[in-house]
Amino acid sequence: MNKRVLIVTYYWPPSGGSGVQRWLKFVKYLAQKGWEPYVFTPENPHVTIRDASLLNDIPPQAEVIHFPIWEPYKAFNRLTSAFSGKKMQQVDFVATGKKSLFQKFGMWVRGNFFVPDARLFWIKPSVEYLTEFVQRNNIDKVITTGPPHSVHLIGRGLKRKNATLKWVADFRDPWSEWDLLDTLYASSLARKRHQRMERSVLQEADLVLTVTPYYVKQFLQLGGRNVQLITNGFDEDDFRSTEHQRTVKFTIRHIGGVDELRDPRPAMLAIRQLCEQDPDFRRSVQVEFVGSVNASFKKFVEQDKLLAGCVTFVSQVPHNELLNLYGSTDVLLLVLAHAAHASGNIPGKLFEYLASGNEIIGVGASEGDSAVIIKNAGAGSMHEAHDLAGLEAAFMKGFANWESGRKPDPKALSNYSRRALTDNLIEFLEKLD
Repeated sequence: MNKRVLIVTYYWPPSGGSGVQRWLKFVKYLAQKGWEPYVFTPENPHVTIRDASLLNDIPPQAEVIHFPIWEPYKAFNRLTSAFSGKKMQQVDFVATGKKSLFQKFGMWVRGNFFVPDARLFWIKPSVEYLTEFVQRNNIDKVITTGPPHSVHLIGRGLKRKNATLKWVADFRDPWSEWDLLDTLYASSLARKRHQRMERSVLQEADLVLTVTPYYVKQFLQLGGRNVQLITNGFDEDDFRSTEHQRTVKFTIRHIGGVDELRDPRPAMLAIRQLCEQDPDFRRSVQVEFVGSVNASFKKFVEQDKLLAGCVTFVSQVPHNELLNLYGSTDVLLLVLAHAAHASGNIPGKLFEYLASGNEIIGVGASEGDSAVIIKNAGAGSMHEAHDLAGLEAAFMKGFANWESGRKPDPKALSNYSRRALTDNLIEFLEKLD
């Protein structure tokens, strides 16, 4: 059996963030299990997070092809920053609140002229290059992973040129029903274009993979013929050296970006209330946000005297350093997007949260897919944004556990290990032969 597979991905080390982890780890374990992975990725991507430590996970057996890409992001960001008078972060563009006229115009251009996304200029040259590449290297399976969803159109182009090629389309997020389209002012015409492209991918791919049970149902309803679930996970190797320490302060951490769709304000209001009511809690609590945080939320914290005294912001840290932070954390804060399809949201970091052994307190759908995983693992609790009383009780419980030195005792999580998930992937790939 041919065990060569081509993975087409926009995100790859030294790019950092959650978009890299899924296929970096699959490639790592595919190589360990006798497969020959080829990775096709941009030579010069526009990324805001870089993490050179992730380069250590790329196996020597993997051949990585860096191919040039042209994107309009640099010019767009330069113009936006010039008109706004300040440097804009990516998390500032995903906004639900008040925006400048130029910012609205820029978002509208992105949402209506660059369909499916601003990486669309990479599609045609990539298809032309890879058509000959897969034939020359005797590759009979190709996997595309999005977002950006323009990457799937590369897979579609390859499949149309070579019908015998087995194509797997992997969706880490929705496409036409992605909440991000609402922030981009996508017109009905643009949405129809998204829907047509998405339907063609769902119907022409030999296999569609996605990351939550909710998304499986969604893609089947949208026309997928063969849709299967492989969740994200955690790499056991990453956590072998993580050691828990007794913290000087009751330490609550949020890991990852904060935009206006993922709003930690409910958790902050609960913590503020506890600070007002309990002097011991106020003296002991320390909240830290690690990663990019939008300007609106920072301003909310800085203008509140109580919160400003206990909340700090730390820029992105390399993944290997992040693993050490888990050991000096008491509660991990999880914030899901407050959107129409929030119940199907399972952030990739949730699985690392679980593997860390820390208590998890979440803001989001209390009966959603993430809530079910946390509950089944006995690792914490998820609360609706309006449930301030429930959030207060959860933080007080965490505080009491910290005072007594207790840690949660999560159940076995081996089915979420990257090694086990790669076995699932291999099983699906072998069925395509």
